[in-house]
Amino acid sequence: MVLEATMICIDNSEWMRNGDYSPSRFQAQADAVNLLCGAKTQSNPENTVGILTMAGKQVRVLTTPTSDLGKILSCMHGLEVGGEMNLSAGIQVAQLALKHRQNKNQQQRIIVFAGSPVQYDKKMLETIGKKLKKNNVSLDIVDFGEDEEGKLEKLDALFAAVNSNESSHIIHIPPGGAAISTALMSTPVFTGDGEGGSGFAAAAAAGGGDFDFGVDPNLDPELALALRVSMEEERARQEAAAKRAADEAAKQEKGEPSNSQDAIMVGKAAEATNNASEPMDEVNALLQQAIALSMENSGSDPSVHDSEMAEATNEDQDLAMALQISIQEAAKDSSSQSDMSKVLEDPSFMPSVLASLPGVDPDDPSVKELLASLQGQSEQSKQKNEDNPPSDGK
Repeated sequence: MVLEATMICIDNSEWMRNGDYSPSRFQAQADAVNLLCGAKTQSNPENTVGILTMAGKQVRVLTTPTSDLGKILSCMHGLEVGGEMNLSAGIQVAQLALKHRQNKNQQQRIIVFAGSPVQYDKKMLETIGKKLKKNNVSLDIVDFGEDEEGKLEKLDALFAAVNSNESSHIIHIPPGGAAISTALMSTPVFTGDGEGGSGFAAAAAAGGGDFDFGVDPNLDPELALALRVSMEEERARQEAAAKRAADEAAKQEKGEPSNSQDAIMVGKAAEATNNASEPMDEVNALLQQAIALSMENSGSDPSVHDSEMAEATNEDQDLAMALQISIQEAAKDSSSQSDMSKVLEDPSFMPSVLASLPGVDPDDPSVKELLASLQGQSEQSKQKNEDNPPSDGK
């Protein structure tokens, strides 16, 4: 079993939207990447796999080399497609990630998926290949899609520069044939260079026996579940697309408009709206009636409102009791205040208090003058209250 650290470079450029590989170039590539990750991690428990994307604003490392297959598979979800593939930057970043691998005993390998035009010339790619060969980095190239701008020639030059002792491989998968994952199963990219190769890869290449993709659910339930879900989603998409195509063809033969079902749904929605308008009219009528009653009550005699409030209070015994207690407490407060004022108005009260204080002489002229002024203010306040009795709020 070969001990390897592998970086997989994914092409997520704008060309991955093409449908020459079912259901699209990107989805077919993702299925092949999932199988490769499972093969690499199953061939040796200490193998690690990392993934990066080569298109978009810049090269993006989704995960550094790790043996956690769940982490590897999860990073493939929700990837954005767009831009142009930067093959040179992707290979160099992958080499840098492998250089910092934790286990230096692992052999280094880069797997590149190229499904869009290569923007660099042959000399630039040959220089990159020689650098990889110098650093003992193997390179596997998976070429798919059309040959645009001399892509095949450039990738062959890169492969020739990096290949050493047949440790590197290049695979060309033309469009319209088998799926990318199926085409890779019988190649050294998938099976490995060892004598026995990967048990996972060997089972998958042989047809997998009784297991889907050659994965034994008892040995790796997570990978088996992920592959099964991916295949079911793909099968559902293909069946839905075939059904839509058949329906469209049948409608065109009958001469019916393609949006007849939409027209039926619109008619049903309009009917439902008309049926719902009747109860809405009743609600609006009740609302108008309530507003009219409110306007009439606003111009009526205030005594009517008072009587209505009194009736409401009589009906609510708890509220009436709370109001009665509040009134009694207010009466107690007013009576206590009146008693205190009477005590303060008593002429003999203040001299007796002053006489009880130590160091105070009630016969002192200044103390007598102060008491006389306080008594005069009290009499003035009493006279004012008698002249202006408090109103009862009516």
